[in-house]
Amino acid sequence: MSDAALPARRPEGATAPDSGPPAAAAFVAPPAGSRFRPGATLAERAAAYLGEGPRAPDDIAHDVLGLARASGVVAGRLVAALLGADPRFAFDADGRWSRIAEPVLGAVPLAELPFAVVDVETTGLRARAGDRVTEIAVVHVDGGRVELALASLVNPEVPIPAYITALTGISDELVRDAPPFALVADELLAALHGRVFVAHNAAFDWRFVSAELERAGAFVPRVERLCTVRMARALVPELERRNLDSVRQFFGIETDHRHRAGGDALVTAAVLRRLLGRAAESGIETWPALRSVVP
Repeated sequence: MSDAALPARRPEGATAPDSGPPAAAAFVAPPAGSRFRPGATLAERAAAYLGEGPRAPDDIAHDVLGLARASGVVAGRLVAALLGADPRFAFDADGRWSRIAEPVLGAVPLAELPFAVVDVETTGLRARAGDRVTEIAVVHVDGGRVELALASLVNPEVPIPAYITALTGISDELVRDAPPFALVADELLAALHGRVFVAHNAAFDWRFVSAELERAGAFVPRVERLCTVRMARALVPELERRNLDSVRQFFGIETDHRHRAGGDALVTAAVLRRLLGRAAESGIETWPALRSVVP
């Protein structure tokens, strides 16, 4: 709204059973005596658990899922159904699951950094004073590859003002059957994992994302953030206005889906790629070098 992945390898034969574990986004009571905080989703529990080191499927089924009797093939299938499509986790040759470490950005050439371009549509401007997200999208940019990783309407659980509906086309009726933010939190965290968070006016989008994650009781990750408004100010000084329409028009980027999360995230991804090209022309080739001109 603001105007200013490949899956981890799944163990061979470990397909999801007909009746698998509760959905990763579901809130399930932790096992008795659990180390996990109340309200944590299964994926959040797994992330915390595997942060201590790689574990076998039997251990994960017992300690994370609370299934003391699950073992062998059953445990393998249950755990693969939970973790297999989540890029935060990997299955190794020793038959253990692990949490993938965050990349060290300074060691990666700027052209090769993984970016997550985010856009949110909201009920207003006050992330921590009653306004909520109505739609969210994440676009992955990996060099020349651009992929829509997440796009979902969100039920804000509060009325959507008429002026917002007029701007975005998102109405109370449209989001009535959409999931609340808590049910897209795990998919969002997976889409952000290991990537630089990018948005046009990144402070705005991050305020809403972090507030919604906190409200859902979900893990709020530490992410590097990059604002394409600030990039345009530093790298395209000839531009007098730097709202999204002004920048996209300057670069000749077309769109028919403004003020919807998916459309704006794709436009911002295209803007990001043009701005990274400008940075390269100026000899900026690393994250620290970019940060020195785009705080």
